[in-house]
Amino acid sequence: MTPVEQLDPRTPVLVGVGQYSERIDDADYRALSAVALAAEAASAALADTGGDVAALAAAVDTVGGIRQFEISTPVAWAPLGRSNNYPRSVAARVGADPAGAVLEVVGGQGPQHLVSDVAGQIAAGDVRVALLFGSEAISTVRYLADAPDRPDFTETIPGDLEDRGLGIEGLVTPSALGHGLTDAACQYAMLENARRARLGRSRAEYARGMGELFAPFTRVAAGNPHAAAPTERDAAELAEPSPQNRVIADPYTRYLVARDQVNQGAAVLIMSVGAARELGIGQDRWVFLHGRADLRERELLERQDLGASPASVMAARSALDAAGITVADLSTIDLYSCFPIAVSNVADGLGLGADDPRGLTVTGGLPFFGGAGNNYSMHAIAETVDRCRKEPGSFGFVGANGGILSKYSAAVYSTTPTGWPADRSAQAQAEIDGWPAVASTDRADGWATVDTYTVKYAKDDSRLAIVIGRLEATGERFYANEVEGDTEFLEWLTADEPIGRRVYARSVEGRNRVTLTEIRMNELGVGVGERC
Repeated sequence: MTPVEQLDPRTPVLVGVGQYSERIDDADYRALSAVALAAEAASAALADTGGDVAALAAAVDTVGGIRQFEISTPVAWAPLGRSNNYPRSVAARVGADPAGAVLEVVGGQGPQHLVSDVAGQIAAGDVRVALLFGSEAISTVRYLADAPDRPDFTETIPGDLEDRGLGIEGLVTPSALGHGLTDAACQYAMLENARRARLGRSRAEYARGMGELFAPFTRVAAGNPHAAAPTERDAAELAEPSPQNRVIADPYTRYLVARDQVNQGAAVLIMSVGAARELGIGQDRWVFLHGRADLRERELLERQDLGASPASVMAARSALDAAGITVADLSTIDLYSCFPIAVSNVADGLGLGADDPRGLTVTGGLPFFGGAGNNYSMHAIAETVDRCRKEPGSFGFVGANGGILSKYSAAVYSTTPTGWPADRSAQAQAEIDGWPAVASTDRADGWATVDTYTVKYAKDDSRLAIVIGRLEATGERFYANEVEGDTEFLEWLTADEPIGRRVYARSVEGRNRVTLTEIRMNELGVGVGERC
């Protein structure tokens, strides 16, 4: 602990947090745009300081925004329109006119990465007062997209913008997309099945475990006024398929995946200790970053274990080590929860159980509180700051995940004063980059073993098998699908344990197909150079 009076005046401190939400069935539903939702949250964060809101807004020299889903891919579309400069649109609504504006890279790690990054700029003396925020109006956009009197959320505002880009390089390959690995649910389902096989659990046992992991999350969401789905459910209701809980991608039912139909915004005000003193913000509002880490996992096919992300665990441990504490010292924990494995991967690595009395979420998690696009963890940070203030001296942990267990940003928060902690991310990343990589190929011909798989289920009951196999001859990994009409293979995938079993692969016109034997491949009429 560093005495407050001995702190470097450039030490970063979080002084205000705010959240805002609305549901389309609320009596006072206003159909707010993403900009308007973020502005409400930002206004709440300014007010949360207990200081002069107008003076604080005027003091903001940097704003940072998290990308909405509708601006997160090259082909994304905003049916109700969008701002050309999201950070400055929000700033203008709260009376701020910052010198700098940032639009963060895509990914659920974004909020924590942005807080850590801007805090570092404050510690370096490059920024004094920063307002960071994000929001999603996905529920409203879907609700009103076809309305005859639909609103127009288009905004054009001048000003410089540091657009950090989509950042999707290395996360999704043409081969993955060509084989149907186009959505997060099927991507994570493949990791989930690999973990299940490694643990040696049956499908029923593993499904029950996913339900037991997330049932406590629903209880937290049920008590959160900002939750999009505030309904308590038991483990069986979460994991067992039903008309309301259809299978999305084996092994996931709808209740186990992130809920993106939300209208939510969250914001954080962070500044130097010197600025906080000048602006008259009481020390009872100050929360410090005691440790942080940002790490990137190897690309999916390169990973030794498709059912784990050791880089995420390393990031969590690095943040705790920088803070000089252990998991046992934490009072609150929020593990990013887009899918069960995002939680269990880090929980396994930190020795946390699903029944940990502290809980593994402070919000209710992405399937129940809501998966507010890339911005979920801004809500987790806001909740964590509030909990730290209510229990001065306690420690709170936030773990934020992006990509396919690809990018992890972690941090430890506390009201206990501390200087700006060292960041060991560069050394840890060098170690990760040196791990041996599994080779891969876009063309697969011959006998192979199944490393993992999923089956995607469409609403019309059609199915698509996606397999990651490894060629016996070369050890190279590859993506593949079933041969069209091969229901025998689909049934085998979903009834037996396919991982570690042999299959036969054939590459046809840039797409790999697998079935149970070479004879079966020939019976199905799939020859080299022929069209499936």
